[in-house]
Amino acid sequence: MTGFWAEVPAGTMANLVGASPEAIALALEPLPAGAPAVLTCRPAADPSSARVVTAVLDRLESAALDLYPAWLPGARTIDGPGGAGASAVRALAAAKAAATPHCGPFLADLAVRAIGGGPAAGRFPAEIRAAGLARVLADSFHRPYAALLLPVEERRDPAAEQALLAAGEWLAHHGGFAVWLAGAGARAGDRAPTVAVRLPDHVAVLTGTDPDPGDARLRLPARPGRPATGSKAEQALEAALANEPWAAGRVWNRTFHTDPLSVPIRVDLMWPAERCAVEIDGAEHRGPLHYEADRRRDVQLQLAGYAVLRFTNQQVLSDLAAVLAQIERFLTTRRSGKDGHAR
Repeated sequence: MTGFWAEVPAGTMANLVGASPEAIALALEPLPAGAPAVLTCRPAADPSSARVVTAVLDRLESAALDLYPAWLPGARTIDGPGGAGASAVRALAAAKAAATPHCGPFLADLAVRAIGGGPAAGRFPAEIRAAGLARVLADSFHRPYAALLLPVEERRDPAAEQALLAAGEWLAHHGGFAVWLAGAGARAGDRAPTVAVRLPDHVAVLTGTDPDPGDARLRLPARPGRPATGSKAEQALEAALANEPWAAGRVWNRTFHTDPLSVPIRVDLMWPAERCAVEIDGAEHRGPLHYEADRRRDVQLQLAGYAVLRFTNQQVLSDLAAVLAQIERFLTTRRSGKDGHAR
């Protein structure tokens, strides 16, 4: 994919044209080299830009807390405030801030709250929160900066549209985010430059547009080796698999090439030795864009000898035992060599 993001550096806002928000998100999965950490957020329509900013920051802060300790080196073994826990993460935060542009007090406060040792947010003004969260989220994904992809629906209330534009400008200026406006209703006018998005071939051939989920969720990139932050289904499945000896050898959210010339794909969960790929699908996968992309990915994996097991979020959350049993049965069969794929 051509690096259109290079035309929207950190601290600026742009109107992206030539692709839907869903297609842009698909094209950036997995994140290409040099791309920022891309966070997709759908703020609820509101005529107040201040409330839009607050809502976005609250969601970003919640995500940052969930991502701990990815953004604080050395904190992996500190999971509670008891004993010297709070003092230890404060010391780690101070050491990191001394060597980076991070705000030490904000980083320390966030770290203490992440281990359950502090009160709710409110100590810091919005400007400090925005800049601090932008750095924390970029660090969590080992990216130079963070970008906010804000889908803008058609027929949006004019006051809400202006509030979203003002909020985007504020988040770019005060937080240092690259802010991307995309969608049928994105009309930034002279408030932001227009940047043309050229999709890679494997996304450009897809057709259709997935329906607007109609909420204000924040979607984050996947972190290699970990179940997705914010995915209750992936988190629940990993918690169950961690207790099962037969589940050894699994890898979460790996970027995978089926051959040297293939398009890289990200697999939710895989057992490479058994050539088993497991995908956990949210509601967006029922839309035509994701559905077609999923079928192409399945064929690519199957041609490489992988079996693809697909489960919905609802299946995992409502009938976890059945999902575990099906995965175990498949892995046991492969390991026994009954299907010709003995280890």
